[in-house]
Amino acid sequence: MELTAGSVWMIVSAALVLLMTPALGLFYGGMTRAKASLNMMMMSFISIGIVGVVWVLWGYSMTTGQGVLGVFGNPFASFGLSNVIGSPDLIKAGYSATFAIITVALISGAIADRAKFTSWALFIPVWITLVYCPLAFMVWGGGLMSAGGAVSAVFGQVIDFAGGTVVEIASGTAALVLVLILGNRHGFGKDPGHRPHNIPFIMLGAGILWFGWFGFNAGAATTVQQAGLIWVNTLAAPAAAMISWLVTEKIRHGHHTSLGAASGAVAGLVAITPSCANISPLAALGLGFVAGAACAVFVDLKFKFGFDDSLDVVGVHLGGGLIGTLALGFVALPVDGEGGGLFYGGGLHQVIAQTVAVLITVAVSGLGTAVIGLAIHKTIGFRVSHEDELAGVDRSEHAETAYAFAELGFSRFNPFGHHVSATHAVHAATAAHAAARETDNAPVPADRDSAAQHSAAQHSADENRAANHSAREDSLV
Repeated sequence: MELTAGSVWMIVSAALVLLMTPALGLFYGGMTRAKASLNMMMMSFISIGIVGVVWVLWGYSMTTGQGVLGVFGNPFASFGLSNVIGSPDLIKAGYSATFAIITVALISGAIADRAKFTSWALFIPVWITLVYCPLAFMVWGGGLMSAGGAVSAVFGQVIDFAGGTVVEIASGTAALVLVLILGNRHGFGKDPGHRPHNIPFIMLGAGILWFGWFGFNAGAATTVQQAGLIWVNTLAAPAAAMISWLVTEKIRHGHHTSLGAASGAVAGLVAITPSCANISPLAALGLGFVAGAACAVFVDLKFKFGFDDSLDVVGVHLGGGLIGTLALGFVALPVDGEGGGLFYGGGLHQVIAQTVAVLITVAVSGLGTAVIGLAIHKTIGFRVSHEDELAGVDRSEHAETAYAFAELGFSRFNPFGHHVSATHAVHAATAAHAAARETDNAPVPADRDSAAQHSAAQHSADENRAANHSAREDSLV
C-alpha cells in the first residue's frame, strides 16, 4: 500500500506528541525545587518507557475492536499488535500511544517533591489499564460515548475531538485524588523554598508543548479544511488565554509573570483540545480568554481548600478541561446545518451530552485512581519519608543532583552513601571563608619566593571560597 500524505502527517504528528512528554518534564522540572527537578523529569520519562510497553502488549487492544459492555476492548484481540502488522492501523496504534503517555505523565505534577519513584512506576501501567484505556474506548473506540454507543443514544453524541475528557479531565481528576491520598508537602503554603527554581525551563517546556500540541490536535484531521481550522484554533485559544491570565494576575497580584504567561498558554491549549475541530476561530478566542482568566483563579483554590496540588495540575488541566468540554454545548458549530451548540440554535442537546460525558469521566477516573492509589499507599507506600523529602527526592530516589554548582572539583556527594550534614558543612565552610578573607587581605610580598607562597595561599583561599559556596547550596537547595 502506498504511503499517503495523510499517513505521513499522522506519523509526524505522533512524533510531535511524543516530544510533548519530555517538554512536560522541562515544564514541571522548572516549576519544582532544584533538589526535586530530576525526579520530576524522570516521572515523565518513565511514563514513555512503561506506557510504550503496555500499549504494544494490551493497551491499544483495549481501546479498539469488539468491546466488553461498551466499556473496554478485548485486551487479547490485538495483543502484541501482531494482527495489526501490514495494516495502516499500526500508524494509528503508534499515534494513540503518545496520547496515553502524556496523559499519565500530566498527573505526576500534582504529587511533585514527595512521591516514591517505584510507586509511581507501579501506578502508571495499572492506571493506564484500568482508567485510561476504558475511557479512550468509551469516547473514541466505539464504546458508550462513541457514535452509536448507549450513552450517546440516550443523551446525544458527545464531542471530544482530541481529549478534553480522556486526557485533560481524566488526568486532572486523578491528580486531585492522588493529592488527597499522599497529603501535603511539608511547609505547603508557608515555605518559600517551594517556589519554581528555573523559570527559563518552564518557558522552554511550555513553548515545546505548544509546538507539539499542533500534532496533538491536528494529527487526526481528515480534510484540508478541518486541519486548517484546528491549526488556527490551536494558535488562537492559547494566545488569548495567555493574555487573559496575565491581565488577571496583574489585577489580583500586581505583576505580569513569566510563569503566568507559560501557564496561561497551557490553559488555553487544554481548553481548545476537545473543541479544536468544532468551533470557529472567533469562538476559540473567546474560549481562550475565559479559560486563561478562570484557570488563573482556579490554581489559587488549593490554598483556600488546603490541598497541595504542587504544580497546578488540578487548576489548569481539570479546570481547563471542564471549561473546554462544557463550552461545546454552547459554541459547537452545526454539522451540515444540523445540531450545534445552544448559541447556534441547537438547543440543550449538546449541553446535556457534554455534561454527561464530564460526569462519567470524573467518576471513572476518580474511583479508579482512588482504588489504585490507596492500594499502593497502603502496601508499599506512595510517599517518601519526611527526611528524604527534606533532603530532596533527587538524592533519595535517584542518587543524583540536577546542579553541580561548585561541587565539580571536590564533590562530597557519594551516590552509595549519605550526604554530609548540611549544618556541619556550613560551619566548616564558614571557617574556610574567614580564612580565605584573611588571605585576601594580606599584602602581596615583594620578593619572588614570598610571592610564590602568597600565590599558593591565594589558590587555597579560592578553593575554600568555592567549598563555602557549595556547602551553602547544599543547605539551601
